Order: sequence, then C-alpha cells, then structure tokens
Amino acid sequence: MAREFDDKDFAILRKLAPEYEGILCPESGHEFHSILPPVSNHISADEADFAERVGRLSGEDWAYLTDLILSGREDLGCMPEEDIDTILIHIGEAVSEEAAEQVRRLYHLSECGML
Repeated sequence: MAREFDDKDFAILRKLAPEYEGILCPESGHEFHSILPPVSNHISADEADFAERVGRLSGEDWAYLTDLILSGREDLGCMPEEDIDTILIHIGEAVSEEAAEQVRRLYHLSECGML
C-alpha cells in the first residue's frame, strides 16, 4: 500500500521533478510508495540527470528523507547502485557520514533480501 504523501513529500517531489505532476508512478500506474526511486528509475533521463535533480535538495530535505529511509517509509531497494552512491554523498554532506553508512547498510541488506 502506498504511503500517504504529505505537503513536505510533494514539495520535495516538485523540486526533483517540476515537470511531473501527480502521484502515479509513470511506468507502473500505481501511486508512489517513495520519492527517490521513481525519480531515479522513471523520471530522470540518466545518472547525471538524477545527480542534478537531487542536487537541488536542501540540507533540511536530506534530513527529512534520511529519517524516512531509516524508518522504512522510503524504500531504496529498487534503485541502481550508482544513484544510491549519489544519495549517500548527499546524506554524508547534509546529515552525517554515520547516517550515510546506515542508509548504505540498509540498501545492501534489502538487496540481499534480508529486509
């Protein structure tokens, strides 16, 4: 079941994909479950485009997203490794290296099917 996006979620989505309006995942037709994976997998043209898009986010946005990731409300499991690396750099700079390491571990555990 898709989580209910709040105003903060929509504000971040608008920063990442101002050309996109809606909450339906462009490829699957169902509601977004998270913010970052659809931007990575469906909206961004490539790795460089994704990096440019997430570079628009503030430290406050990254703190919010990090909290969502670590609490299990933002799932990164379906994202490619290169986009995860980009996210980890931003989390390390905006939040902390410790938080980035926690997110890295969660990502790898979910890839291995351990979560």
